[in-house]
Amino acid sequence: MAVLEWPEVAALKGRFGDAILSVKDRIGELYVCVSREKLVEVVEFLKNDSELRYDYFSECVGADYSRWEHERDFSERFEVVYNLMSTRSWHRIFLKVGVDDGQTIPTLKHLFLGAEYPEREVNDLFGIHFAGNEQEGRFLLPDDWVGYPLRKEYPLGGEDVLFDQNTYGPAVEDIMMPHAGESFEGKTGSEDISGR
Repeated sequence: MAVLEWPEVAALKGRFGDAILSVKDRIGELYVCVSREKLVEVVEFLKNDSELRYDYFSECVGADYSRWEHERDFSERFEVVYNLMSTRSWHRIFLKVGVDDGQTIPTLKHLFLGAEYPEREVNDLFGIHFAGNEQEGRFLLPDDWVGYPLRKEYPLGGEDVLFDQNTYGPAVEDIMMPHAGESFEGKTGSEDISGR
């Protein structure tokens, strides 16, 4: 089905105009790029419209495109993608918003209870803030964790784990196994991972 043939596209463009930044059909799945400011209104419309009924929240995920050198949908560093499903047509729609450091995305937890924890995970792992879904301390990680592990600048590698009798478990470079297409030398940048 061509993008313009989707009833969702006509309904969204007719109602929200410039807030719908772009629309793509990839392998029969509809991707709609939405301005952050209109996200809640767009989702509320998709959920409550009797013909569309995108009333099932599947997931919310983040992506860091700071090192992506190919064509992109947004100029912002991060993208958050919401996966909604219609219980009327059984179609899926993926709503995408772009966000930079210091910017916030409005929460959807008041529309879908299932949005609360995925948004907190994205916040904890990427540092993307959702207005209205603030949390005290970390969600998945210990409160003293520094940084956001799914950001591209976050160092790869492991840490030494102290076992009983004051012995350490094997470091990444101690148990390396080469595999096809990869040449990993147990280093990130110029420092050894374990520091041994």
